[in-house]
Order: sequence, then structure tokens, then C-alpha cells
Amino acid sequence: MDQTERRAPNRPATVRPVTPGQRAAQAERTGGEPTLEFADMVPYDAYVQASALHRMQHPLSSDPGEMSFLMVSQIMELYFGLTCHELRETQRLIRADQVWEALAPLRRAKLHLEGLNAAWQGLRWMSPADFNRFRNLLGEASGFQSAMYRQLEFLLGLRDPTLIRPFRRQTDVYAALTAALATPSLWDDVLALLARRGFDLPADLLDRDVAVEHDPHPSVEAAWVRIYDDGGPDNHVRLLGEALSSVAEEFGDWRWNHVKAVQRTMGAKVGSGGSAGLAWLQRSMARVVFPELWSARTAM
Repeated sequence: MDQTERRAPNRPATVRPVTPGQRAAQAERTGGEPTLEFADMVPYDAYVQASALHRMQHPLSSDPGEMSFLMVSQIMELYFGLTCHELRETQRLIRADQVWEALAPLRRAKLHLEGLNAAWQGLRWMSPADFNRFRNLLGEASGFQSAMYRQLEFLLGLRDPTLIRPFRRQTDVYAALTAALATPSLWDDVLALLARRGFDLPADLLDRDVAVEHDPHPSVEAAWVRIYDDGGPDNHVRLLGEALSSVAEEFGDWRWNHVKAVQRTMGAKVGSGGSAGLAWLQRSMARVVFPELWSARTAM
């Protein structure tokens, strides 16, 4: 079953499929002009849910700059979810030993992360004075509390069970995060793939508690050195390594852009959610995504 068939039952009732023949006949009837009359909801709105999206902004102040802050935050949330979708598809294909096919969702994930990084540009105008005009109205709300960002971190292998505690009273969200912690990360699936391909990885590494963050291991580094020794076009695992590296780079850029945005708008003040703000973000940068892909480069 392909992606279109899998999603067909969820299609809004007002979106009616059109065959290429029907589309050609429609163009002939209208002389190539766009259709301007519809029986009910405009199909674009029915599919994209644009009207619903544009009703989801509820600023807390009268300051016009708050809308930028709010909408850019919402855009980032959508990119978090989209990137998670692509990484889960990558996991599905890697578990099925379809390494070549797994490159496509990984490359899409990299492009989505580029878009996520570009979203920071919409907040570069914000100085501490600009942010302070509405910051107090946010109460304890903080980007630190993004459940979808935690899902993205968990998928990439950055795992800290304490970070799901804020969601305990949001039972559905908490259950989803708990399940994510109990599920292998993308990096765990890559290590399992390497073991299936004959690389000598210890059993305790492959059978570890996946809720605990992976510690870099020399055997994994040695495997990547061997993989990169083969520069042939049929070495799909090397191509996988490069695609994973690109995802890790873009994610690292997002984290660094976050640090810079905090520096620009609030300096070293205490974070809205009670963290140490800038200092906490800087410490979190030390946690590396796909660590052996980077350390192996020293030995190549």
C-alpha cells in the first residue's frame, strides 16, 4: 500500500479526487482559466486547513511584535513534527534493510531542518526591549516545554527521562513521550543495521536500555572508519552516514541559533520556564547527535 492509499481514509470529505482526464476536460471547458465556483468549501482550504491555521494565533498583548514571536514558534512546531515524521519513516526503512530507500526521507528531513533554521530569521529584529514588552505575559511558558521538540531529540538519540516530567498531567502527551523513550532511536536502529551487516558490535551495546542516552563506543567508531574506506557508489551505508551527518549538522545549527536568539533577546537572564536560560542551552550543546560519525573522522 503506497502513501496515498494509506492516507486516503483521512482525506477531508470536501476534497474530491480528480483524474488527469477530468482535469483536462475542466481546462477545456474554462478555456484554461482557473475554476472560480465550488459547491462548498474551496478545495485548497479543505486540504491545507488554512482557515483553521490562521485562527490559531491568540497574542496576549497589543504589541505588534508578539505576532512574529507567536507565529514563528508555531512554524517551528510544525517543522519539529514534520522532521519527526521523516525520521520515523527512515527508521521503518532501515529496520527493513532498505538503506537506499531510507536516504530519501533523511534528505527531506535535512531540508526541513534548513527551513526550521531559516525560521529564526523572522525573530532577528527582537531586542531585549522588544521581548520585554510581552515576555511577562507568557508566565512560565517556555520553548523548553515543547513536547514535539522532545520527540525530535528522542528520535535523534538525545534522551533524558527527566525532561518528560512537565507533561505528567497531559496524559496523552506524556504517554506518547514515554512510548518514545521506550522505542529505539534512529541511531539505535543504525547500530542494529551495522550489526546485521557484519560489523562486530558488542551484545551489551545492542541490547542496552534504549531509554538511556547512548554512550559513544570504540567499536561503532571503528565500523564507520571501515565503511568510509569504501568510496564506491554501491556503498549505501556510507551514503547513509553522510545523510545522517547532514541531519545532525542542521540540528546542531538549530540549537546554536537558539543560543544566539536567547543571547540577543534576553542575555543571561533566568529562562521563562525556570531554567538557567542561556547557560542551560550552552551546556546542552555538549550532547552530540550520532557521536561516532564525528569521532570516526579523526581516524579516517
